[in-house]
Amino acid sequence: MKPYPECKYDEGRGSGYAAAPGLSSNEDLRDSWPGDYYSPPVPTLLMDVPNGNYNVTVKLGLSAQEGITGLREGVGHIRLLRQNTEADQQVTASFAVHVNNGQLLLALGAGSVIEQVEIRRNAEIPTLFLAGDSTVTDQASSQYPYSGWGQMLGLFLREDLAVANHACSGRSAKSFIKEGRLTRIAKKLRKGDFLLIQFAHNDEKETEDGAGPFTTYPYYLKQYIELAREKQAYPVLVSPMHRRFFEPDGTIRNTHGDYIEAMRQLALREEVPFVDLAGLSKAYFEELGEERTKRVFLWAEPGEYPNLPEGAEDNTHFTEAGAVEIARLVIRGIREAGFELLGRHFITEEEAAAVMNRIL
Repeated sequence: MKPYPECKYDEGRGSGYAAAPGLSSNEDLRDSWPGDYYSPPVPTLLMDVPNGNYNVTVKLGLSAQEGITGLREGVGHIRLLRQNTEADQQVTASFAVHVNNGQLLLALGAGSVIEQVEIRRNAEIPTLFLAGDSTVTDQASSQYPYSGWGQMLGLFLREDLAVANHACSGRSAKSFIKEGRLTRIAKKLRKGDFLLIQFAHNDEKETEDGAGPFTTYPYYLKQYIELAREKQAYPVLVSPMHRRFFEPDGTIRNTHGDYIEAMRQLALREEVPFVDLAGLSKAYFEELGEERTKRVFLWAEPGEYPNLPEGAEDNTHFTEAGAVEIARLVIRGIREAGFELLGRHFITEEEAAAVMNRIL
């Protein structure tokens, strides 16, 4: 396959490379191109395909020595990170993709070219739907390097499970439903699919009469569970990861109050798998300590990133590397919950460790 600009996108052909007309700032549109999650941006390969789930195999030619080859798909989803130490290598990456906007989008970092792409529609692949807030969502390209763990989950999945990330910044379990977002999932959710549900960061801010961790919060969460069961899909509750706030003794402060325990109790009552991301993140952040956790959360010096000219000191949201680590904790939590139906779609712990060695 010829690279850009020799093979520009042609609407009649339905494929080719193009540079995005600009960064996307509307997270809801899901119109960010993967090439814009590089600095500087790179062209994106666009392929017109019907909506659905696909098996994709990409053959990459690597030419730059001692470089990082990053393959991204869709809204900034990282699919491959490989340290290249020998010139003229060829790497093959295979994964599943959920297409919902009529195009499969791929982009590569410098020092590599896409030599071949094989696409096969596969309606038998189950879909992993994500419902959550800004810590889960596909962050828009204008927010780079902000990343949600849902954007990075594909790094740890085998090619027999596709991800549909419906999470959105600023949403609570209640507002997600009231805005019709759960209805959008309902229209696509099929028998054998999975629905991961992580809320609390914004539920804590609701002030309506009676709102609280043991009242409105489980009331709305139960609606997600009931939907999944109605569709013969599998609901999974994921407790919120902790924010980066430390006590003087070096332990993580619980800023979520009783919301973590409320979700745990609901999972027990409803006999739903419970992913203790709160507990896993607490242990991980305390192991790193106050200073080293800055590499997980988005702390940046002024001018370090073009999209953050004034820098950032964010103790809630993640860098790409941090979002990858949180995604790995989600995978670990699902395994620890004993939910094998979903766990069988994950790569091994050894393979996951190799992924992390390339990133952190």
